[in-house]
Amino acid sequence: METPATQPYDQGMLDVGDGQLVYWEVCGNPEGKPAVVLHGGPGSGAGAFWRRFFDLAKYRVVLFDQRGCGRSTPDAAEPDADLSTNTTWHLVADIERLRVHLGVDKWLVLGASWGATLAFAYAEQHPSAVSEIVLFSVTSTTPREVEWITRDMGRIFPEEWRRFRDVVPAEERDGNLALAYSRLLHDPDPAVRDRAARAWCEWEDTHVSTYQGYKPDPRYEDPIFRLRFARLVSHYWGHAGWIEDGALLRDAGKLAGIPGVLVTGRLDISSPPDTAWELAQAWPDAELHIVGDAGHGAGKSSVSELVTAAIDRFASS
Repeated sequence: METPATQPYDQGMLDVGDGQLVYWEVCGNPEGKPAVVLHGGPGSGAGAFWRRFFDLAKYRVVLFDQRGCGRSTPDAAEPDADLSTNTTWHLVADIERLRVHLGVDKWLVLGASWGATLAFAYAEQHPSAVSEIVLFSVTSTTPREVEWITRDMGRIFPEEWRRFRDVVPAEERDGNLALAYSRLLHDPDPAVRDRAARAWCEWEDTHVSTYQGYKPDPRYEDPIFRLRFARLVSHYWGHAGWIEDGALLRDAGKLAGIPGVLVTGRLDISSPPDTAWELAQAWPDAELHIVGDAGHGAGKSSVSELVTAAIDRFASS
């Protein structure tokens, strides 16, 4: 529940160029330790639930909606949305522009899922701006990871994956499924777009449903969110995040001296634990936690507790 203590005390729309306005907000203690939240998706938007990880008496927490989603404009769900200036490196520049705009020297970076990839990309480009990093459901959006999640996981969910694949025209089914979906999601026919968005989000709900008690994401019931989310995820996955294959792992040494905590679930087959493990081996200051009964996200209390404990520990550093 929102209270005066958790509501934003400052907010705005930052002009980041390319006709893009990025929504941002700040909550917590104006004199507290700065932190920035990098949401998942891409396209999920920065929901208020992210604030629960922080002691708002100690932290100055910045949340923002990445390009094209949430309250940022233009909306990626608009019929004629142009995503050509919506890439990982545009987002990295946006984060740094926001840091300067808010007068932050260094900040703790919290991210999850796609937000973990973005956190690594940002921190490796701007290590002097990062005090600590806390990530869960760790990804690096390599071509191998994209192939795993869009194709290889059909071995685990064969019937569901066949339905996902068969929305794509037959001549494109053996190629890049994310790009094929991206084309469908920008089709002039709204019925084609909606069918593709429904199928994409149904597959999203399927491949994260590996732990007991999982419930479908209610956001996918909203046709606008569904289209926005599917467009952005397929756009990013179809290009493997515009990140050179293996570059985030190769450059993890740039994070030396930055304390970090990585939390991932053993049952998170959407973001297999080997990604976090390999990054932890290459990052000398990383602390890795693999939670045996957890899947994707922070649905398990044990994941939330580890993330919160790490952030609490860093509050006074």
